Amino acid sequence: MTDMLYPFLYAGGSGLDTLLEDVRRSTREKADEIVRLREAVLERYGEDLAACAARMAGAFRSGGRLFTFGNGGSSTDAQDVAALFLNPGGSARPLPALALTTDVAVVTALSNDVGFEVVFARQLAAFGRPGDIALALSTSGNSDNLIAALREAARRGMTVVGLAGYTGGQMAETPGLHHLFTVPSSSVHRVQEAQTTIYHALWELTQLELAGEAF
Repeated sequence: MTDMLYPFLYAGGSGLDTLLEDVRRSTREKADEIVRLREAVLERYGEDLAACAARMAGAFRSGGRLFTFGNGGSSTDAQDVAALFLNPGGSARPLPALALTTDVAVVTALSNDVGFEVVFARQLAAFGRPGDIALALSTSGNSDNLIAALREAARRGMTVVGLAGYTGGQMAETPGLHHLFTVPSSSVHRVQEAQTTIYHALWELTQLELAGEAF
């Protein structure tokens, strides 16, 4: 995989100075790309981010809880979202949040006994209630278990939020989503970097909304 990310390392025949300059150029290009993506996401979704945060704040005020989920690297990001809301540190208000990827016994039992496509939907069926929040993270937007969970969340009257890449995939066609934030890139790395910015912005805007501050 590294030859795809850094082809100049495998070209051969280049001196050290040329190689180091290629590394610097590649680093600058990737940094510039993520900056452009973040600016594009802000321009496209700025108002929707504020609206989503206001909806989430309202859910938390009414006793709602946040459930996050994703696969692979997005699973790690889902855990980061839950930790951010639950244990923000400093004077920020801790909010009830749970990542549905952390209970290995539940995930493996459902995968083995029923099927991997239900690992998140079954947990929402057990825990979710009207007024809660479901937040799904995906780079492609095409994971069957995420789509099943989003449909289950919508059936249960939850606030339903999705983060995806590319053009949103199946997630963009899923009924019941209140907010969908799509990062317009085919690079998994850039998508996940931009999604990190999105959910940190959602957390900060939610905190400001709960504090009654204007933003």
